Amino acid sequence: MVNGIYLVSDVNLPGMAPPASRRPVGHHHGDLRNSLLRASLELVGERGPHGFTLAEASRRAGVSVAAPYKHFADRDALLAELATQGYREQRHRFATAVSGIEDPAEQLASFAAAYVRFAAEEPALFDVTFNAGLDKSRFAELATAGDEVARLLLPVARQLASTPDAAFDLLLRIAAAAHGLGVFLRQGLFGAGDAALSDTEEKAARTARAITRQDASS
Repeated sequence: MVNGIYLVSDVNLPGMAPPASRRPVGHHHGDLRNSLLRASLELVGERGPHGFTLAEASRRAGVSVAAPYKHFADRDALLAELATQGYREQRHRFATAVSGIEDPAEQLASFAAAYVRFAAEEPALFDVTFNAGLDKSRFAELATAGDEVARLLLPVARQLASTPDAAFDLLLRIAAAAHGLGVFLRQGLFGAGDAALSDTEEKAARTARAITRQDASS
């Protein structure tokens, strides 16, 4: 998998992602599933993926504590749905980031910057995707969504690597660097606000370029 580094904090970046409301989100008839997902994502943002129960998610959504079991076998199944959404959001962002760029090294630099922005703008999705500890062998849709991110980016890395294994290693190192920078940004180590985000995106892009140059010269 591309996203194999699990160094996640549940600290929200000031000025980037407003804290979720604590009032019940409510739901329309027939929209119970989405109401539970929205409520659970709020709770992930506040407490992390392991910091709440299905009963708490039910109360936040304004439904009975038995309601989640109409759609999800257990809490992990609900978190797996959120993590699947997280991977799909990443793929969309990364596809946009690399489109229209011909140089594969610059594509990977743009991917790294987009990774940091995802961490800053979608902290709850970031956390549930990387820190929930879900068993992907149990959730086929989640595994597929993660694999689709890899399938998008590995062909780019392959243009710069001599073998498929080398391409995977290159992509993993760039993703790991971007992941770490995203976590540090959210922890406030680079400051806060739009300027800090832009600076960290550039750090990620520069790091990706340095990694690809190092590989090219070795």
